[in-house]
Amino acid sequence: MSAYGIRFPEDQFYALGGMPSDKIIDFLATEQSVTIDAEKAALEKESAFLERLHLLEPIAAVLDVVKKFRGQIPIAVASGGIREIILKQLVQIGCSDWFDAIVTAEDTERHKPYPDVFLEAARRLGVEPQDCLVYEDSDLGLQAAQAASMDAIDVRTFYQARRIPLDH
Repeated sequence: MSAYGIRFPEDQFYALGGMPSDKIIDFLATEQSVTIDAEKAALEKESAFLERLHLLEPIAAVLDVVKKFRGQIPIAVASGGIREIILKQLVQIGCSDWFDAIVTAEDTERHKPYPDVFLEAARRLGVEPQDCLVYEDSDLGLQAAQAASMDAIDVRTFYQARRIPLDH
């Protein structure tokens, strides 16, 4: 974002987690009165992320839960990210075929903090929302889970986010 004259402190990065990149960029640009092509900037951001994808590591405690319950109960990924990137992340952490449904930003019109992504995941799994348990790493995602009438676990309580330096 600095290339576009937009400030995006790490705290705000985590606060906006769960929202698609183009929506975040649009929000920041509006907030800071910067004119920007949000879709183009989002593509550049995703490209930079993919260059560093090899540095991505799983949240072990969450992966352990998925490993333990896959094939026994319906499990979905419900993300504000774009499908192509989410699928590549799942391949990187070794669990791309462990889920019964994968719902991404392209699958809903509204995004976190709205509950739509979680409700769509429950629908695809054939599970009532109140019977779902969400593992979430953002405040917007926790709000979305609550709005969907789903219980949620804040995974930030058992792992420390690791910042990846830009020079990798």
